[in-house]
Amino acid sequence: MQPPLTEPFRIAHIELPNRVLLAPLAGIGNWFVRLQARRYGAGLAVSEMVSSYAIKYGNEKTLRELLRIHPDEHPVSIQLFGPDPDAMREAAAMAAEAGADLIDLNMGCPVKKVLKTGAGAALLRDHDRAVAVARAAQEGSGLPVTVKMRSGVEPDDLLGYQLALRLADDAGVAAIAFHPRPAAVHHKGKADYALARKLVGELRDRGHDIPVIISGGLRTAERARRAYEESGADAVMIARGSLGNPWIFAELTGRPVRRPDPDDVLDELAWVIARAREHWGPQRAARNLRKFYPWYLERLGVRGQEADAYQRAETLEEVEAMLAALRERLREPLGAAA
Repeated sequence: MQPPLTEPFRIAHIELPNRVLLAPLAGIGNWFVRLQARRYGAGLAVSEMVSSYAIKYGNEKTLRELLRIHPDEHPVSIQLFGPDPDAMREAAAMAAEAGADLIDLNMGCPVKKVLKTGAGAALLRDHDRAVAVARAAQEGSGLPVTVKMRSGVEPDDLLGYQLALRLADDAGVAAIAFHPRPAAVHHKGKADYALARKLVGELRDRGHDIPVIISGGLRTAERARRAYEESGADAVMIARGSLGNPWIFAELTGRPVRRPDPDDVLDELAWVIARAREHWGPQRAARNLRKFYPWYLERLGVRGQEADAYQRAETLEEVEAMLAALRERLREPLGAAA
């Protein structure tokens, strides 16, 4: 019998309060996105992927922003990517110095500009290099190292599945986050949770007591629970299902939760705007938040030209004024405008 998602579990010596995790979200998962997930109950949040080369060579923006950790988000995992063991060793050491509790390695990203560097899902084709990168991350950081990966590169291969076994056998990784779809299909197609169940069984048969965390296609709490059961995994990892919907973590972790009303949604968006202002400063926040607005506005039925106005706003003050007007309108009793 699988334990409930609300039950604690461990990754190496790190005890997590439940089995619901925030996935690394490329270009999104900074400290306040992770902190938001933790506020609503996520047992662990993983950072957006960070280039090992950028850390090694001291890229100022990377060091200042992508390695920033809020004191309230521990335990926290920093995800690194890169194909070079030496660079990974140095980057992992710096991530540990920044306060990471775990290091996660990206071996599943299907984006071409990442693949061209030999990183992400490209490592599924080079098992020797992947093992060397994982060992280097452990040596550099002294922390538990986990790997997030796809089942393969193309639909007809199981390179990721095979690499997962090799990483457990030869690199001693502390956990595998398994997205059972090939990299070539990105987020299309059906996730093969039966393959994930097979991986769980084979790891156990080989004597590995390491968690397998299921990822891919978990857009709703219902789908996450079904994937957890079908895969036999130890935990679930929520990605796009959390965008504009931190309430999914409360729902999955057994916290009292009701369907958020418009005030709840607007309050949460105001929290995001305040944290973004703190993180990026007002000018950059005004630009960078444009990707965030639709996630919340959709929940409020704001579409079309009205939604476009938020994308054209040049300042946070403009956005806040529009949101204040929206709040008042949504509070009007039905028929009051007639």
